[in-house]
Amino acid sequence: MITYAIVFAFACFGFGLLGTLWRMLAGPTVADRILALDTMVINFIALIILYGIWQGTAIYFEASMLIAMVGFVSTVAFCRFILRGDIIE
Repeated sequence: MITYAIVFAFACFGFGLLGTLWRMLAGPTVADRILALDTMVINFIALIILYGIWQGTAIYFEASMLIAMVGFVSTVAFCRFILRGDIIE
């Protein structure tokens, strides 16, 4: 039963990833594209965690934490670049 739930969750997060990819490519403003990229990182983290549950391995949880940290820093860096024109003061 858990296998069906994981497959359904893979499909839902995969569809969400494709939807945010479309928003990132066709977003009307730069802010929409940045938010879509951040949402894509979150969906990708969810897919990695689901794969870790499916495989029964804990290494994917650590990898998802690293990707989450990089995604947060990149979102902040993009926003600072858009607002101020530079990242480091």
